[in-house]
Amino acid sequence: MQFLDFEKPIAELYEQLDKLKENGEKSGVDVSATVKEYEQKIALTREDIYANLTAWQKVQLSRHPDRPYTLAYLERMVTNFVEMHGDRNVKDDKAMVGGFADLDGETVMFIGQQKGINTKMRQIRNFGMANPEGYRKALRLMKLAEKFDKPIVTLIDTPGAYPGLEAEERGQGEAIARNLFEMVKLKVPVICIIIGEGASGGALGIGIGDRIFMLENSWYTVISPENCSTILWRSWNFKEKAAEELRLTSDQMSKFGLVDGVIKEPVGGAHSNHDEMAEILKKSIKATLAELKQIDPETRIQQRIEKFSNMGFFEER
Repeated sequence: MQFLDFEKPIAELYEQLDKLKENGEKSGVDVSATVKEYEQKIALTREDIYANLTAWQKVQLSRHPDRPYTLAYLERMVTNFVEMHGDRNVKDDKAMVGGFADLDGETVMFIGQQKGINTKMRQIRNFGMANPEGYRKALRLMKLAEKFDKPIVTLIDTPGAYPGLEAEERGQGEAIARNLFEMVKLKVPVICIIIGEGASGGALGIGIGDRIFMLENSWYTVISPENCSTILWRSWNFKEKAAEELRLTSDQMSKFGLVDGVIKEPVGGAHSNHDEMAEILKKSIKATLAELKQIDPETRIQQRIEKFSNMGFFEER
């Protein structure tokens, strides 16, 4: 179990609990009552800490190495997932995964970024940063879903689209722009969920839908706090301040009307209980799909266009 810096009080209690259990085993003394007290104290401490998280702490949670990624959710939410590969042009981008799956009897196209669960897989998945072929693969799968009249669910978790020279040479900007243009016109229901990091065009490339949701401890904005700090203060040392000023947390995004809802996580974050988080997410997806199916395609498209056209605010002088 890995603990973040602000979880130090919890880590210390777990350390004391482990020592207590070890001493109980060695001495043969029944310590079950004390163990129960410690477990209750851990639960209360966790609730207290997670009830008062700062924006930067939520950013840290969104990047927790144990946090479930797209494939972890699919493993728990659906059956018969058939992953599809390639953009039919360049290659198969491992940072973007997708395919049809069975969601309690309904066929749904799931598409999402995948970061990788260890060092080797993170390199293969390019840390969830897709190249142009990743976005073109995603669009190919969306068009396939539309052809067979199947709803689409995208799971967003990326620090951004890959910014390398080769990505720009192959049309990174055009690939993302094309997805925005095409997604707004899709005739099938589209649900987009930020499950971790939702950074810049990397997130927007699969982020245009009828309903946009965020997990409680995810973030969604045009730039990461570190890069924002570097631009404004020429240093990463102000990343905490940048996180606050960017208003990137789920509650702020909901307040601004940029997302339609916030999906609560288990106390302790999504990484603390993958099964429970997947079940919560599954219920939300099923309920939203049932709602969207009641709306005819042309009305959904018009509402989608109006939704994104009305985002933001400005003042004329």
